[in-house]
Amino acid sequence: MSGIFGVVSQGNCQEALFYGTDYHTHLGTEFGGLAVWGTELVRKIHNIKGSQFKAKFYEDYQDLPGKMGIGVISARDEQPIVIHSKFGPFAIVTNGFIDNANALAEELYKEGGSFAEVSDGSVNTTELIAKLILHGKDIMSGVEYMFSRIEGSCSLLLLTRDGIYAARDRLGYTPLVVGSKDKDWAVTTETSAFRNLGFTVKKFLEPGEILLLTKEGLKSKRRGDKKNQICAFLWIYTGFPASSYEGINVETVRENCGRCLAKRDNIKADIVSGIPDSGTAHAIGYAMESKIPFRRPLVKYTPGFDRSYTPPTQEMRDLIAKMKLIAIPDIIKGQRLVFCDDSIVRGTQLKNYTIQKLIEGQAREIHLRIACPPLMFPCKFNYSTRSLSELAARRAIKAIEGKELKDIGEYLDEKSPKYEKMVDWISKDLGVTTLKYQKLEDMVKAIGLPKEKLCLYCWTGRQP
Repeated sequence: MSGIFGVVSQGNCQEALFYGTDYHTHLGTEFGGLAVWGTELVRKIHNIKGSQFKAKFYEDYQDLPGKMGIGVISARDEQPIVIHSKFGPFAIVTNGFIDNANALAEELYKEGGSFAEVSDGSVNTTELIAKLILHGKDIMSGVEYMFSRIEGSCSLLLLTRDGIYAARDRLGYTPLVVGSKDKDWAVTTETSAFRNLGFTVKKFLEPGEILLLTKEGLKSKRRGDKKNQICAFLWIYTGFPASSYEGINVETVRENCGRCLAKRDNIKADIVSGIPDSGTAHAIGYAMESKIPFRRPLVKYTPGFDRSYTPPTQEMRDLIAKMKLIAIPDIIKGQRLVFCDDSIVRGTQLKNYTIQKLIEGQAREIHLRIACPPLMFPCKFNYSTRSLSELAARRAIKAIEGKELKDIGEYLDEKSPKYEKMVDWISKDLGVTTLKYQKLEDMVKAIGLPKEKLCLYCWTGRQP
């Protein structure tokens, strides 16, 4: 997932743009970028692998004066893309995943089109989106055309002379939120970017809604659709604790998840802990409900390492997982631990680095509690897992059945014997004393939205 931020100011937008974009660093690890409209349209892009956005852009942002700007922390592609077009010059940043990107690129090639940004044999998704928008007679019809052609999701900010177009994807899978401060306007993926900058939330964009932010205020360009299927994983793992989506706070949902886990548990334990950072709030909720003390046997060395889920290579994910968590043997030794985490995706980092540190610390028992159901299907709407073989639950099913199964219906049923076998296999593979996953109905209840307003594809395989 990427994070995008835009601001239209009565004065200079530099500082708000710089810090507002930086507050999305937890969403991407590959590239950072800024584009500002001053006397002309100027952009800066840096590779932020192994570094921090602030360090890379601190000098740049001071050389980008202007009243309007957009920024991005990108999970994959170099952004923003700047296009000189029939609509005039514009810059664009995107957040999402285009499942049919290759097919769309082939169509554009056959039409005589070309792409300037290509890496690893793939076109830049943001450039592809920009080229699709150019099929319209104007920007609005171009965005509508793009929405009609893509499979997957795309929310975007598009900076023009007139202002910033903000468009949320058709299904509302990724969030966009507008805020104001005096007569300044901003738009963000994460509401947590607003707080310290003095902006207050004015509107959560609806799915498919398009707004134009200008110095005069907001202009509605397209009404949103009521059918909303926002990614539930935003609350469970991806989002920042201080953020809210559809008005529902992330930290509160994670505490609710922990409480739900504890209500269905009867394990005897000495302490409750969570895998930092996203597992911590789940553990706090578990501890509050169970009355078992919360402690920290593992702590994250925050200044030096990103989230281990977001880097694109397994090698980098493993390195971060190994180095970022430091064990405290004095707290671990001889203890019966309830250990909460947001999810088990691949399971390799959890097994080889996290649980191993608890075993080396001489934990007496390790009871792993997961805040969501088993992940069963690769995401079709954003960059995360891309193949079935990456998922721990799918590896378990293959090991049990001796082959890949097309129909895994029995393994999706939390009450079935095969579901229990799968969980038992994963538990033994990880080397923990016991393992329990959250029930789907409890996770939905913890979030607080109707089930039909959530994308649950990675757990159920049912596409919005």
